[in-house]
Amino acid sequence: MANLSEEDKLMQRINRRLAKGMTQYGLIDDGDKILVGLSGGKDSMGLVELLARRARIFKPRFSLVAVHVSMANIAYRADLDYLRGWCESLGVPFVHRETSFDPSTDNRKSPCFLCSWNRRKELFTVAKETGCNKIALGHHMDDILQTLLMNITFQGAFSSMPPKLVMRKFDMTIIRPLCLVHEADMEELAALRAYRKQVKACPYETDSHRSQMKEVFRRLEEMNPEARYSLWGSMTNIQTELLPSKKD
Repeated sequence: MANLSEEDKLMQRINRRLAKGMTQYGLIDDGDKILVGLSGGKDSMGLVELLARRARIFKPRFSLVAVHVSMANIAYRADLDYLRGWCESLGVPFVHRETSFDPSTDNRKSPCFLCSWNRRKELFTVAKETGCNKIALGHHMDDILQTLLMNITFQGAFSSMPPKLVMRKFDMTIIRPLCLVHEADMEELAALRAYRKQVKACPYETDSHRSQMKEVFRRLEEMNPEARYSLWGSMTNIQTELLPSKKD
């Protein structure tokens, strides 16, 4: 057997985890039309590429539309010509929409939440317009586990971002095909493909606890190299008899 290059090993590892996540959580069905949220970051660009290549080769058969939503009031600028050309090179239609939000309208929510929510609403709108039945987001395993830790720490809730979320109210399903893929592999893929970084100058970025939680997660993995798998397993191994219970 020929020796595999480092690129071959990387792609095998990513595609194996991608396929396992898709199968284990039932993310894609035959005939799906999937809108991929394309922020321009490494994870969303990697997701478009991985799904585009998979759609041409493997079953189930599905089609894609890549959508970039920009915020008129946030100084985060993407090279739209680059994103459009790159998507078209993969045979994926590209759609650009612009929206905005007013942080003074709801001071109970952080600007990061309002920005995310308004982007998400626009994705739902485009999904309906283009006949998509699912929306794929580029959250990988590290994102999901860091969200779990954030929700426990700041919300007092044992919750995260599920690989599959059926939103019956909107007749739409959100999927996260990278749910079992490690961020380190996505970083390596981005370097290999030389994904062009977008201009990012968000005035609210320092309000987020995510960067701090990434450091906590890194330290947990230093203490236990298997920490990510223990945390992942804990989400489906809830031993209620060993937790506090209130009397009715």
